[in-house]
Amino acid sequence: MLTQLSDEKQARVKQIKDSLISNPPGICSERVRIYTQVYQDFKQYPPIIKRAKALKSYLENKTVYLGENDLIPGIGASHPRWASVFPEYSWKWVYDELDRFEKRRYDKFTISSETREELRELLPWWDGESLLDRIETRQPDFVKDASKIGVTSWTGQATSGEGHIIVDHRMVLKNGFEALWKRASELKAALPLYEPESLDKRDFYEAVETVCSGVINYAERLASEAERQAKDVKDEKRRQELAQISSDLRVVPAKPAQNFRQALITVWLLHLIEQIESNGHSVSLGRFDQYLYPYLKYDLEKGILTEDDALELLEHFYLKLFTIIKIRPEKHSRTQSGYPMYQNLVVGGQLGDGEDAVNPLSWLCLSALAEVRLSEPNFYIRLHPTIDEDFLQEALRVVRLGFGMPAFVNDAIIVPSLEGRGVSHEDALDYSTMGCLEVQVPGKWGYRANGKSKVNVLKVLELTLNGGKDPETGLCPLPGSGDITQMKTFEDLLAAWNQQIQYYTRVHVTADNINDWTLEKLTPNAFCSLLVNDCLERGKHLNQGGAIYDMTSGALVGIPNVGNALAALKKLVYEDKVLTQEEVKQAIDTNFEGKRGEEIRQILMNRVPKYGEDEDYVDELTAEALNSYCDIIPQYKNMRYGRGPIGGNFYPSTVTISANITAGDVIGATPDGRKSHEPTADGISPSQGNGRKGPTAIFHSVSKLPTLKVTGGQLLNIRLTPDSLSTSEGVRKLSAMLRGFVDMKGWHVQFNTVSTEILRDAMAHPENYKDLIVRVAGYSALFVALAPGLQRDIIERMEHAL
Repeated sequence: MLTQLSDEKQARVKQIKDSLISNPPGICSERVRIYTQVYQDFKQYPPIIKRAKALKSYLENKTVYLGENDLIPGIGASHPRWASVFPEYSWKWVYDELDRFEKRRYDKFTISSETREELRELLPWWDGESLLDRIETRQPDFVKDASKIGVTSWTGQATSGEGHIIVDHRMVLKNGFEALWKRASELKAALPLYEPESLDKRDFYEAVETVCSGVINYAERLASEAERQAKDVKDEKRRQELAQISSDLRVVPAKPAQNFRQALITVWLLHLIEQIESNGHSVSLGRFDQYLYPYLKYDLEKGILTEDDALELLEHFYLKLFTIIKIRPEKHSRTQSGYPMYQNLVVGGQLGDGEDAVNPLSWLCLSALAEVRLSEPNFYIRLHPTIDEDFLQEALRVVRLGFGMPAFVNDAIIVPSLEGRGVSHEDALDYSTMGCLEVQVPGKWGYRANGKSKVNVLKVLELTLNGGKDPETGLCPLPGSGDITQMKTFEDLLAAWNQQIQYYTRVHVTADNINDWTLEKLTPNAFCSLLVNDCLERGKHLNQGGAIYDMTSGALVGIPNVGNALAALKKLVYEDKVLTQEEVKQAIDTNFEGKRGEEIRQILMNRVPKYGEDEDYVDELTAEALNSYCDIIPQYKNMRYGRGPIGGNFYPSTVTISANITAGDVIGATPDGRKSHEPTADGISPSQGNGRKGPTAIFHSVSKLPTLKVTGGQLLNIRLTPDSLSTSEGVRKLSAMLRGFVDMKGWHVQFNTVSTEILRDAMAHPENYKDLIVRVAGYSALFVALAPGLQRDIIERMEHAL
C-alpha cells in the first residue's frame, strides 16, 4: 500500500505546490550578466577553463534562495520557475522575442522591464560568439535545404543545449567533491607536459578544480543563508529545520553523504548545477531508488528518520524538480509545449542477479508521486517478468489518478538491445531512462544518447511520391526517377522510398555531427564530465570521448502513417486496382477537395487494414518502412568514434516528443487519408482515429516492429476511459496486459485516463483546470499550458475501454 503524508506536512507541500502553479514562469538575467562578464574578462582562455570560471562565478554570485518552507536548498535562477538565459548557446531569438515572451502562443514567460532592458544591452555582445552562430556558418546548403522543406532540422542542439545525461550519483555520494578535486589535482600534477595530448588534459583538470571549488562555495553560501534565516525566524520547528539544513550543507556535497537527508541534498545540487552549466533538458536522476536506498535503510533502522519524514523529504525534492524551467524559442516550444524538462526518475527493474529490484524506497517514491502530482519528475517504472505484483497494481492505481504517470519501460527488450550495441550485461541491467524515454547506462554514457535532427519520414514519403520535389517550396534536394504516376510497380515505389530515406539519413547525420563538432570546440562542460566515467581518468571531457559508452540516436517521426500509406497504395492501387496512381495523386495534390476527393479519402481510410489493429498486411509494411532506416543508420559514426568510448555510432529511435504536430504542418495530404497539415502519429502509436480493436491489438502490432534494433526507444501512447481502472478487476486486467506486453517485447507504454469531456471543457475554461496534468508524449504537462494544436491532438487520440 502507498504511504500518506501526515496532515500537517501535507498542508505545507500543498502550499508550496499551489504557489508554484499559480505564479507564472519568468525570465532571470543573472546568468547572462555573470557569464558575459567572465567571457569578456577571460576571452583568451581555452573554452573549458573559461566555462568553468563562468560556472564558478555564477555559483558564487547568483541569488541564494531558500524558501520559507523549503527543506531542500537552492534553485537555478533568482526565483522558483524562473528561467535563465544561455547566450553562449544562442541569443538572437531571445533578443527578437524580448517584447513577445508574455504574449507568445506557446510557453509564455513574464519578464520585468529591467530584465528586458538588461538583456537588450548584454545579448548583442554574443554576436558571432554563440554556438548557433558558429553552427550556422558550418552547415552545408543541402542540410539547410532539408530543414527548409521540413524533413530534418539542425538548430535544436544550439537552442536547447546538451543535457540527455545521467551522471554517476553513487560516486559523488560516496566520495564528495573534495576527493574528486584532490584526484583531479593528482592527475594534473602527473601529466608529462612534453606529450601533446597532455595540454588538453591539463586544461580539463584545471577546469575540474575550478568547478569543484565553485560547487563547495555554493553549498557554503546556502548554509550561511540557512543560518541567517534561523536567527530571524520565530517558529522553533522551522529554526531547527534551518539549523539542520545548514549543518548538512557544511558536510555535503564537499564530503560523502552520511544519511538520507544529506544524500538527497547532494543529488539535488548535482542535478541543479548540471542544468545551470549546459542549458540542456533531459538531465535525469537514474535509478533513484537503488542508489539512495542504503541511506534510507540506515536512517530508518537507526531511528534517525521516520517513514513520514522520508516521504516529506521526497515530496519536497519533487517540488524542487518542478522549479527548474527553461526558455525555448517560440517555434521550438510548439514541438514540446508545456514547459517540459524531462527529468526522469526510475524505480524498479532488476538487480545484478536478475532479482526484482523493488524496495521500500521504490514504494515511497511512488507514494510521493501520487501525492504531489506534478509534471516533474518524469516517473518511470522498469517492467520485467518477475516484478512485484502488488507494486505493479499500486502503480496502475496511480495511473488512474489521471496525470499520465508512471510510465513503463521493458527490461525484456531494452537489456538485450543495449547488449547488441556492445554494452556489458552488468551495465545493461543497470540502464535508466532519460529524456522522453531514451535509455543509457547511468554515469557511463556521453551527452548524445539523443540526436537533435529528427527525420520526418512521412515528409520523405511525400517527396518520394513527387519525384523528390517538395510541393510547397519547389526544392528538390534529391531528384527521383519520377512521381507516383511513373512508378509502375509497388517495388518501384519502395526502391524510390529507399533512395530518399538513405539520402536524408546522411543529411541528418551530417547535421548532428557538425553540431557535435562545434559543441566540442565551443561549449565543453567540466562539471558534468567530472561526473561521468571515465572522463576524469582519461583526462577528456564528454565531447572529446571521455565516457565509457557513447552512441547517438536518430529519431523518426510518422512511421505509422508511412505504414498505412504504403498499405493503401499497395492494396488499392497495385493489387486490387481500385484506384489508379493518377487518381491518388490528384486527390492528395488537392487535399481531397476535388470532385472525387472525399470519396477517394474514404476508400483510403476504410478499405485497407490500419497499423495498430493487429493486421499483418499493414504491420509488416510498417516494419519494412522502419527497417529501411534501422538497417542503414548504424553504419554512420558520431564524433567520438575511435576516441575511447564503446560504440561511437548511431542507432534508431521513434521518440517524437510532440514533434508530430510540427511535422504534420509541412506535409500535404497523404495516401493514408490524412489531410494536409494535420499531425502525424506520435511515436509508434496508431495514427488518429486508428487502433479501433483496443490496446491488446495495439500491443500485437507493436510487437511486429523491429524493436530490438530501435535502441533509442519506441514511444507508445494509449488513452483509457476514466472508468477502466476504477475497479480492482480493471487494475488486475491492465496488470496482466502489461505482463503480456513484457512477453511481446514491447519497449514502452504510457496511459492517459482523463476523459474527452474534461479535456474539452479544459480547453474552453482553462481557468478551472490550472492543475490538470496529462501525458503528452514522453512527458507530462499542465494541460492548460499546452499549445491548442497539441491539446486537440491529445483529445483526438482514440479512447479505449478495458
